Amino acid sequence: MTLLSIDWNPSPEIFSIGFFSLRYYSLMFVVAFVLGLHLMKKIFLHEKISLEKLDTLFIYIVVSTLIGARLGHFIFYDPQFLIEKPLEVILPFRFSPSFQFTGFAGLASHGAAIGIVLAMYLYSKKVLQKPLLFILDRIVIPVAIGGAFVRLGNLMNSEIIGKPTRTDYGFVFKRLGESFPRHPAQLYEAISYVMIFCVLWFVYWKTSKKERAGYLFGLYFVLMWTARFVIEFFKEAQVDARAEWALNTGQLLSIPLILLGFYLMFRRRA
Repeated sequence: MTLLSIDWNPSPEIFSIGFFSLRYYSLMFVVAFVLGLHLMKKIFLHEKISLEKLDTLFIYIVVSTLIGARLGHFIFYDPQFLIEKPLEVILPFRFSPSFQFTGFAGLASHGAAIGIVLAMYLYSKKVLQKPLLFILDRIVIPVAIGGAFVRLGNLMNSEIIGKPTRTDYGFVFKRLGESFPRHPAQLYEAISYVMIFCVLWFVYWKTSKKERAGYLFGLYFVLMWTARFVIEFFKEAQVDARAEWALNTGQLLSIPLILLGFYLMFRRRA
């Protein structure tokens, strides 16, 4: 190993008991949700919103994130698996070659984004009784930092890896049987999401932009999907028939979301 490369070979499992195993990936999701709950509590108190509505919000977010991200992964990247093994898509279990608790390992951020927006529409109408953009402007703050923990989970799994650096710099993913360094794309994304969180947190607490409906949500879309678009150039293609195109699926899906973000930030207001 040189000073610029890291031999990366952690076990993705923290411990295993029978068919049940606790993985770092699952733990990172728990951390993301718990931290998000704490941040939203501060926001709800600041906005003088009943904390009873926060418990319901937590349920909406957890369910919509898991379902949206899970379905999004297979719809956008591996539809054949969805057709052949629908139960393994919906449930966190593997049935072949033997029964095993796997958790939800295949998740897509674009699917999660769609799932959360739909869930927030229902939540804003049935529970919060405020405009949809009001809750979207605020929920993106914990979502941003949560994304950083998810990518750290991907790093522990040695998945969503970067392209070879062709230099001494990078991570050598020993678990994949490799001996050459790759871009730590998971870290690139995690760091960018932390930076996006800091920007959103500052804008919410230190400026009046949160009073402009849709501004924070639009800013999140512009920053988040721009970062994703750029980092995709350093990532190996996932299961993707468009992997050999100039732009891959993740980038093609990001472009309309970036444009939507700019629209929300700079649209005319009555």
